[in-house]
Amino acid sequence: MALSAMLLSAVPGVILAEESRSAQTEIVSNKNVAIEVLVEGKGPAVVLLPSQGRDSYGDYDVLSKTLAAGGFKVLRPQPRGIGKSVGPMKGVDLYDFAQDVANVIDALGDGRAVVAGHAYGHFVARMTATRYPEKVRGVVVAAGSASDTAERNPLVWWAPDFAGNLSLPDEQRLAALKGAFFAKGHDASGWLKGWYPEVTAMQSEKPVPRKIWWAAGTAPILEIIPEEDPFKPRDRWDELRKQFGERVTTVTVANASHALMPEQPAAVAEAISKWAHDLPK
Repeated sequence: MALSAMLLSAVPGVILAEESRSAQTEIVSNKNVAIEVLVEGKGPAVVLLPSQGRDSYGDYDVLSKTLAAGGFKVLRPQPRGIGKSVGPMKGVDLYDFAQDVANVIDALGDGRAVVAGHAYGHFVARMTATRYPEKVRGVVVAAGSASDTAERNPLVWWAPDFAGNLSLPDEQRLAALKGAFFAKGHDASGWLKGWYPEVTAMQSEKPVPRKIWWAAGTAPILEIIPEEDPFKPRDRWDELRKQFGERVTTVTVANASHALMPEQPAAVAEAISKWAHDLPK
């Protein structure tokens, strides 16, 4: 797929929607795991996976509604430990989370879907494509970090731990959000809420080596890069393209940082919609 670099901008601001009231709620059960899924729209399935320690309610409400209006069936599974999603939360890893997503695709996505992961969520999306290639039409890597961010900028890498640490003063948490998550001029205070420390612990307990899931199997990849995201500095914007060639499409989004979804949901929806509509069924 040819490289595409689109600069998308919008009026400065952050959209922090309340939990969706129009989405239908479904429960997908498999053995001792039950995953709550918000479902909107009709058409080819798009699965939205949230960032580390956060849910897929309000942060993704505007994006979900926009994609649904554009002809997609949008599935928002909640990670284990959030909402009505339950299951083992100790000794689990990306293999288990990918299984949860695959079960959702089978139950609600007619067995095949685009899987879009925001920040940490792209780890799960890529593992799903690696383990279940027949179920994944394509992978969206939204605000994904560069492969060497932890080594190059450890202060940024650990910012989510400060932002999501509910025992810290709000001032310290807000400083982490302003420095690593939100573009200049955007109100980051809305993200003081919506963190689930037990989920963060679950997601980080058993890291899976990057080499296993980084390539996302052989799936087409759409990378959406916020232009002010310190997790993906400008000199790493072409990293995936260099590694995986024509199956990577790159889109940059102006006036956004690592949070991305509440900052520029319309731009993200436009990028996903254009790319996904062109994918083979």
